[in-house]
Amino acid sequence: MPHPDFRPGFRLSVTDVAVLGVGSVAAAVAWQSVWWAGFAIAFVLGHFFLFCNVFRVARTPELIWSAFFLAAAVPTVLIGIPGWPLTITVVLTSTAAIVVCEMRKPSYHGIGWRRVNPELEAWWRADRRGDKTGQD
Repeated sequence: MPHPDFRPGFRLSVTDVAVLGVGSVAAAVAWQSVWWAGFAIAFVLGHFFLFCNVFRVARTPELIWSAFFLAAAVPTVLIGIPGWPLTITVVLTSTAAIVVCEMRKPSYHGIGWRRVNPELEAWWRADRRGDKTGQD
């Protein structure tokens, strides 16, 4: 029988729903004034939903993605280079790379974990005992 704290897979809390709701409204309002501001809000919101709720990505790769997004988006906003099409392509490529890297870890616990990481529960039990082999 799994431990009650062992809850891998997709998750959704009341806080998640509230953040998605507020963020969606903010994106829609911003889009009316400056399209790229609304797009950026929606793009980031969607990614963090995927990272936090669907694929359950660790915090460090999320922060790396954030820095990567800002490094590409800020110059696009300020001077138009590299431009939104290239920014989106490069950032989506980084998204895919982060998800693939996370899914290869022994700690992967997002959607599809049973097929991708069938040894997760054994890893989790060992980690709770203090056996840190294979840790993130």
